[in-house]
Amino acid sequence: MKRYRNIVLLVLALATVACQSELSHEHDDALADGTTYTCPMHPQVVQQEPGTCPVCHMDLVPVSQSGKDSGELMLSENQMLLGNIKTSKVQSGELASNAILTGKLVLDETQTDVISSRAAGRVERLFQKETGQQVRKGQPLYELYSEELLTLQREYLLALKQQQELGTQNPRFASFLKAAKSKLLLYGLTEGQIRTLGKTEQLSPRITFVAPAAGVITEIAAAEGQYVAEGAVLYRLGNLGSIWVEAELYPQEVAAVQAGDNVQVAVQGFSKSVPAKVTFISPELRQGSQVTVLRAELPNKDAQYLPGMQANVVLPGKNGAALLVPTDAVIRDGQGSHVWVKTGSNTFQARMVTLGEASADNASILSGVKENDQVVTSGAYLLYSEFVLKKGANPMAGHNH
Repeated sequence: MKRYRNIVLLVLALATVACQSELSHEHDDALADGTTYTCPMHPQVVQQEPGTCPVCHMDLVPVSQSGKDSGELMLSENQMLLGNIKTSKVQSGELASNAILTGKLVLDETQTDVISSRAAGRVERLFQKETGQQVRKGQPLYELYSEELLTLQREYLLALKQQQELGTQNPRFASFLKAAKSKLLLYGLTEGQIRTLGKTEQLSPRITFVAPAAGVITEIAAAEGQYVAEGAVLYRLGNLGSIWVEAELYPQEVAAVQAGDNVQVAVQGFSKSVPAKVTFISPELRQGSQVTVLRAELPNKDAQYLPGMQANVVLPGKNGAALLVPTDAVIRDGQGSHVWVKTGSNTFQARMVTLGEASADNASILSGVKENDQVVTSGAYLLYSEFVLKKGANPMAGHNH
């Protein structure tokens, strides 16, 4: 019995030695292959031999170091689908401008009409008392009491009577009538009002004045009962057939645009941006600031844009041709910027790139890739994380920065 027990112990001892030898051989092979062990949940934990994670106590998994220096990573078809890995070609093109200015719509001052009092007198009535109201041509605006206009009416009726009674005998009375009518027209009366005066022969010191043009009331400068002098401003009318957009430019942005350039204007509340032509750039900075004013003319045929609306102005691109990649393809970290380039079937390599100008959609690449290279546009950060997990290193660790 004792003999059999010694045999069993000997077999167990030999098996233990064999297992230890096999583990030692596997460990040596792993070290020769550059394999380390890390935790799937805590990749910062890296050991040279199997074990458990000191943080979460999960079993460590082997991490192959092959491909670490080249920054390459190979994925399976299933990983490609789950990671939604998509690529796009590097293309040569012109980078759209990234300068977006905040602006505001204002009245086109070249399309503004000033309604002033044609004679000294008292404002008896204002037919339009609110700004923002649309006014059509010929619509009554205000009523003025004026002794001067009453005198001009008497002169006209007198000249009219003389023309009717003595005009056939003396042609000069026709010129007197013409001069009296011209005075009334110059003082703002209409042809219809003058004809009515001639027919009724009723004098009135209260004359109604009408709008000389259509527009929007932007200012009311008088009040009922107010005495005004000849030429005093009563209303301001703005024509909304075209409208201005004004935006502020910083000194470094002035060189990107000049008068005559086309810019894109996105008015808040409207889904589509519209083109506008730059008509003026102020040659001086605003007082107390470091900005100057850009003004562009915006077509407004249907009067849909109103003064005071906020708008964004996108300056035209001035960057010329460049190699462009989608902005989502670029990964930025403390060591620089890089992209993942497809080098084979399901194989990708991290490449350091030098960035130029960037917009909301694209970034220009000065070095690191060439035209028609396939760069990862969707799933780039997943590739970065997968490389760190599998290789236990930063994919850009071996690159010169």
